Amino acid sequence: MKLAASHRGLSLPRRLGAVAVIGASLLGVSACSYIAPQQTTHTYAPSDGAQINLGDVELRNILLVTSGRADQPGRVLGAVFNNSQAPVQVTFRGSDGAQTQVTVNPSEPYYLNESNEASILSTVAEPAGALEAVTISQDGTSTPKSAELKVPVLDGTLEEYKKYVPGPALPSPTSSATPSS
Repeated sequence: MKLAASHRGLSLPRRLGAVAVIGASLLGVSACSYIAPQQTTHTYAPSDGAQINLGDVELRNILLVTSGRADQPGRVLGAVFNNSQAPVQVTFRGSDGAQTQVTVNPSEPYYLNESNEASILSTVAEPAGALEAVTISQDGTSTPKSAELKVPVLDGTLEEYKKYVPGPALPSPTSSATPSS
């Protein structure tokens, strides 16, 4: 009986050693978040477009949709929010002097989409898949601001962007399989 009683548990030094090993391993596992950067602490554009703030004006998910080739017209898509108390003129300047301007009323989101013909740039220098340098400026608040933004250029390959391609609508892809002889 005495033998069974002596092997019942670990001695105090062994218990402390086991606790130390467990504590060190937990510290090692939890330190991953200390070393690795957390994406949730960084502001980023979670969609296809880019974002920028110009004073009281916030631009979200800004992108260009073209036919896919360089030096073609492109539609500016995205949303503009005016947090000031007065209307603001927002100007998009692209390559070769291409420019479009929209008026954004205070506290009303302005959506750049297919219903706004004013949101078309006459020339986008870059082909689909590239980034186009667009100068965006706002005028009308107490502190006019301007900045260059690298905006993604997309085409009508994805169904959700097909209707935004300036010009005649692109044909829908069809599956016309022909038997081989």
